[in-house]
Amino acid sequence: AKAKAAAPTSSGGKAAKKKKWSKGKVKDKAQHAVAVDKVLFDRIVKEVPTFRMISVSTLIDRLKVNGSLARRAIQHLEKEGHIKRIVHHSRQLIYSAYTPAFLSLRRCLVFVLARATAAAD
Repeated sequence: AKAKAAAPTSSGGKAAKKKKWSKGKVKDKAQHAVAVDKVLFDRIVKEVPTFRMISVSTLIDRLKVNGSLARRAIQHLEKEGHIKRIVHHSRQLIYSAYTPAFLSLRRCLVFVLARATAAAD
């Protein structure tokens, strides 16, 4: 009885009911720039040094450029002295703005913290 009941389900099981898979979500293909023109170059030089944290992924998101352009832009800005490297970890490079205003603000904060800790002692 068991063999008789199992036989029809095994032979007709595939054709009788096929599993329906969900289609899944399709991500839109990003339309990022692959070449630098004058407008994009000016935008990079003007905007990127104002970012608080600069990395390849932030440039890709904000400026809509591909990864190789983002890496080259970061190299150019570091060579020109507009940004400085904060973290270097294998392939993830993190930079920050390197301006005289940033440095003077940093010096003032260090001075104020030093005085505050000296006064507390």
